[in-house]
Amino acid sequence: MAKADRKLLAGVRVLEIAAYISGPYAGSLLAALGAEVVKIEPPEGEAFRIGENEKSAYFRQYNSGKKSVALDLKSASGVGLVRSLLPRYDVLIENMRPGKLAALGLGGEVCRAISRRLIYTSVSGFGNGGPLRDRPAYDSIGQSFGGLYTMMNDEGDVRLTGTCVADLISGVSTALGVLAALAGRNRTGDGVHIATSVLEAVSLLTVDAMTQALDKGMDPVRETRHSQAQNFCLRTASGDFITMHLSSSQRFWKGLLRAVGREELLADSRFNLYSERTKPENFALIKKVVEEEFAKRPREEWERRLTEVDIPFAPALTMREVIAHPQTEWLELLDRQDPNFALVQPPWRFDGTRPQRQGRAPRVGEHTLEVLGEVRSPQELEALRESKVIFTDGDARRCRSGSASGSE
Repeated sequence: MAKADRKLLAGVRVLEIAAYISGPYAGSLLAALGAEVVKIEPPEGEAFRIGENEKSAYFRQYNSGKKSVALDLKSASGVGLVRSLLPRYDVLIENMRPGKLAALGLGGEVCRAISRRLIYTSVSGFGNGGPLRDRPAYDSIGQSFGGLYTMMNDEGDVRLTGTCVADLISGVSTALGVLAALAGRNRTGDGVHIATSVLEAVSLLTVDAMTQALDKGMDPVRETRHSQAQNFCLRTASGDFITMHLSSSQRFWKGLLRAVGREELLADSRFNLYSERTKPENFALIKKVVEEEFAKRPREEWERRLTEVDIPFAPALTMREVIAHPQTEWLELLDRQDPNFALVQPPWRFDGTRPQRQGRAPRVGEHTLEVLGEVRSPQELEALRESKVIFTDGDARRCRSGSASGSE
């Protein structure tokens, strides 16, 4: 596969005043597409550095390829520096609570008055109004309030999920909004103020469940859609699992019965039509049959049998199995930085080539002088440094206390 990089957003400049995942992940996706992303951080660094500077695996995943400027946004001089950068940038991404950045003097109206081309992008927990406007929100709060925890579990047995779904889809949603705004600005010449939230972003994942709730007048849970989709996750004799998704295809149903050696069920009126198989009582019988059959053979044999009849299936891989799988390798989805870390590459290829993320995360304040040198003289920067308004890499290391400080 070709290694040539595609920088479709080359020339686009992004200021990021954001912490944790939702805002930084959006910036990371834009950087992967070629944008220059400058991260504005407090002197001790963004919270996800967790006291490890650029070596934090989580910070590296969401911030590699960016530049870091460390400054004190609580000072008028620090705010003035950011304002002076705005005409040189296309996008600002922030994920503080609504009104917090505005209270510092960097709200949407102020920033867009400085640069009408600026795409000012705000990511909050619940939006910039309404009864939950000021409530703090992290990933689990977004998943819980957005319905993922009830939808992904059984009725009466609500549990946490295994990863930060809400924050990640918020980053994707934010990046999508920025790309749309950049396309619109090409026509009008003007930027916009994008306002989105974790709760809104989660709806991208729950739209089918919302449709079910509205159409059926019920609350979907983990198994609600299984009879409709005709899908199964089945334990094999080797202790691991196989997933199948038959949908409405009669060909797939016949193929499954051949694979499990139960072709006599083709003549059973309870199963011979998709409309019959989706009835809960009939689906329960099908599920019992395939559970019993799959328990008789190891996963490797089921993979062979299901491949022969060409029905949609997949082994239920662990995350380490996903990482090691030959298909993941062929896609070149991971850029291994060291034995214990890999950058996940952007999930697109353009004309056959995948944009490559830059491999290193910045140290706190590593690019302070480089970036601010566009708007201040060396003498002014030295004075700002001495007055502890701005911080270079060395300054940040000396003042860093290891405490977590970031936006919510």
